[in-house]
Amino acid sequence: MAAPGRLRRLADKAIPSRESIETNRWLKPVASRVMHSSLWRFTRRSVPRGVALGMVTGILVPMGQIPASAFLALPLRANIPAAAATTFFTNPLTTPPLWLAAYWVGSTILGPGSAVTAAAGPTWLDWLLQDIGPAILVGLLTLTAALALLGYVGSALLWRWWIAGKWRRRQRARAAAAAID
Repeated sequence: MAAPGRLRRLADKAIPSRESIETNRWLKPVASRVMHSSLWRFTRRSVPRGVALGMVTGILVPMGQIPASAFLALPLRANIPAAAATTFFTNPLTTPPLWLAAYWVGSTILGPGSAVTAAAGPTWLDWLLQDIGPAILVGLLTLTAALALLGYVGSALLWRWWIAGKWRRRQRARAAAAAID
């Protein structure tokens, strides 16, 4: 596992600077809105929103997940870095198990489907549209909602735990300073 300092340097290299975003010809018309400080500041409300949004776009948007999450973060006042980072939940290693789970969840919700009869000579398209397609769609929507909720609640709880730890350390430091005096 990489050290936190190493990860920070890697992130600093990979993340574009504020100036490069403001001068980008594609972003120039909306640069003032995109660069609003509330979208980039890590707060107890914006980070869970960003995590939930990143889960939604990461699972449901097949391509362009990071731009989609950044675009949707504007009206939702979600943290753009948290949303962009969470889209990496779906990657070549996690997508196949996610789709299998989606099929299983969708099949469970929809119940025994109307299988295409062998006498009718089903085609691949019939199988896709009648059997597996609806199950995967229902499963993906269900998993997206569940994972977005889990991401929102989990990041909010982690945020509270982190802040509580900071308060405890501050209290101990004050108590130690008072004991010295």
